[in-house]
Amino acid sequence: MGVYAYVSSLASVYNPGSPAVVFATLVDGRVYSFAMPQTSSASSSTAVPGLARRIGLPSAVVLNMMDMIGVGPFLTLPLVIAAAGGRFAIWAWVLGAAIAVADGLVCAELGAALPDAGGSYAFLRTIYGPHGAGRWISFLYVWQLSFSAPLSIASGCIGLATFLAYIWPPLAAQPFAALPFLHGTNFVAAATCLLVMTLLYRNLSSITKAAWVLFGGVLLTLTGVIVSGFVAGSRMQGLNAVHDVWKLSHLVGWPPASLLPALASATLITCYDYWGYYNICFLGAEVKRPERTIPRAILISIGVVAAIYMAMNMAVLPTLGAGSALAAKAGAPVRLAMVAEIAQSAFGRVAGDVLAALILWSAFASVFSLLLGYSRVPYAAAKDGNYFSALAALHPKHGFPHRSLLALGLVAACFCFFTLSQVITLLVVVRILLQFLLQQAGVIWLRWKQPDLPRPFRIPLYPLPPLFAMAGFLFVLAYRPNPLLELGVAAAIAAVGTVIYMIRAQRRREWPFRGHAV
Repeated sequence: MGVYAYVSSLASVYNPGSPAVVFATLVDGRVYSFAMPQTSSASSSTAVPGLARRIGLPSAVVLNMMDMIGVGPFLTLPLVIAAAGGRFAIWAWVLGAAIAVADGLVCAELGAALPDAGGSYAFLRTIYGPHGAGRWISFLYVWQLSFSAPLSIASGCIGLATFLAYIWPPLAAQPFAALPFLHGTNFVAAATCLLVMTLLYRNLSSITKAAWVLFGGVLLTLTGVIVSGFVAGSRMQGLNAVHDVWKLSHLVGWPPASLLPALASATLITCYDYWGYYNICFLGAEVKRPERTIPRAILISIGVVAAIYMAMNMAVLPTLGAGSALAAKAGAPVRLAMVAEIAQSAFGRVAGDVLAALILWSAFASVFSLLLGYSRVPYAAAKDGNYFSALAALHPKHGFPHRSLLALGLVAACFCFFTLSQVITLLVVVRILLQFLLQQAGVIWLRWKQPDLPRPFRIPLYPLPPLFAMAGFLFVLAYRPNPLLELGVAAAIAAVGTVIYMIRAQRRREWPFRGHAV
C-alpha cells in the first residue's frame, strides 16, 4: 500500500515544467511574484507580512532531506540491528518507511491546503478551531516544540562532536575534574549550535545557496557508506546476509511475543531517522507555489531517503551484524567507529578518516536545516497571539524571525551540556502524542467538518493512509519495552502547557473563558 500511495501521489502532483527556470530562481537570489489560483486556499491563508516566497521545489527537497539525513542513521544503524536482529532489521526500515509515507500524505494534504508559517501549528489551529479548542491544542504543540526542537538540535550537535572525538580523541577528555559529567565534546557541541545560529542569521536567499553546498556533502557521505559497506561485505563473503534478510520464512518459528517488541523498538529508531519530511511545512509561507511544491517535496524526499536507508542497511549488514549487540551496549564512539571503520576495512585508514569527516559534514547540515525550520514555528504562534509576543518580531533588514531563531538556538546550546542517552525515545513519544496523532485524526475531522475547503492535493486511498499511520505509531508506543517513563514525561509537558495556556487565556478572555465557537 505504501509504495502504491507514494507513486499515485507523486503522479497526481507532477506537472512538467522547466527545471532550469526553477534553478535560476534559486541561485540568483531574487524574489519572483506569482498569482495564486483563486481556487486554492493558499491565497487567503498565507498572507504573512515580511515573509517572501523564495523556496522552490529543488530547495524544498534539499531542506527536507538534510533534516532527515543527519548524524542519526550513522549512529543508529547498529542499534536497529541490535534491537530487531540482523535478519529482521530491514523490516524495521520498511515499516518505518511505510509509516513515513502514510503520515507524509497527511502532511501533504494539510500543507497544500494550509501553507502557513509554522506548519503543524497552523494545521492544528485550523483543524480544531482558530478561536476554539484549536488555540489550546496548537499552543500545546508549540510548547512541547520549545523542548523537543532544541533537544533535536542539541542531539545533532552532540553527535557531530562525538564523531569529531573519533578523529581527535582528546576531545573526549574531561576538562574540569570537579565536573566529571562534562566533556570537551559538550563544549564543541554548544559551539557548533552557536555557529549554525550565526550562519542562519541572514536572508533566505543566502541560506538556500548554502543548503545546496551542504547537501552535496550529505550525498557524498551516503555514497561513501554504501559503497564501502558493499566492498567490505564482499571481501568478508557476507553478502549472503543481504539475501537472507528478505526471506519471510525467517518469521516462522520466532514467537510473536518476542518479535513484536523487538520490531517496535527498532521501528521507533527508524521513525526517528525518517522524520524531517515535514520540514518544508514549517516554511510554508516562504514556499513558491506551495499547493504543488509542498506535496511533491514531501513525497520525493521520503522516497529517496527510504531507498538510501535500505541500501545503507544492506551494505553494512555483513560487517555490523555480528557485532551489533556489543556495539549497542558500548558508547557512541564505539558505534560510530564501527561505521567509519567500514570504509577503513574497504579502502584503508585514510578512507575511514575521510568518511568520519563527511559524517561531520552531514551532521552539521542536519542541524542547519533543523534550526531553520523550527525557528518559524514559535514566530507563527506568537504572531497569531497564541505564544509569547516577544518572538513575533522579524529582522528589520532581512525579514526572518530572528528572535525565535535566537531563542531556540540558545536553548539548544544549553541542552548540549545534558546527557541525551534517552533523547531519541523521549522525542519520538512526545511527538507522536502531541503532534502526529492529532494531525492524523485531524485530517479526517477536517474532511468531515469542512468538506468544501479547497484541497489542491488530496490523500489517495483516503482514509487508509491516516488510519495506517495512526496504527503504526500506536504499535510503536504499545509494544516497546517500558513505555511508562516517556509517556509520563509527555503527560507532564502537556499538563504544564495546559496550565500556562489557561492562565493566558483567562487574562486575554480567550477560549474557554469566552463563548467562541469551535
